[in-house]
Amino acid sequence: MGKPWFRTKKYGYGAGLPCSWEGWVATAAFLAALIGLSALPEGWPTIALVIGVAITFVIVARWKSDQPWAWRWGK
Repeated sequence: MGKPWFRTKKYGYGAGLPCSWEGWVATAAFLAALIGLSALPEGWPTIALVIGVAITFVIVARWKSDQPWAWRWGK
């Protein structure tokens, strides 16, 4: 798996903030893609692209996290 880009949350489910420069670049690219897509006209193709970008980001965050995602209670 290599070096993790994201740390898992201490409380809850999923990843928190990035812990490496690669994670910050991935997050910035995600936000840039959303801003770029906001310039497109409204409609189903734009919605599908936004959903696709979001799903891709979640997959990358899960794949590059330091631990498997699970519900955590802060222990």
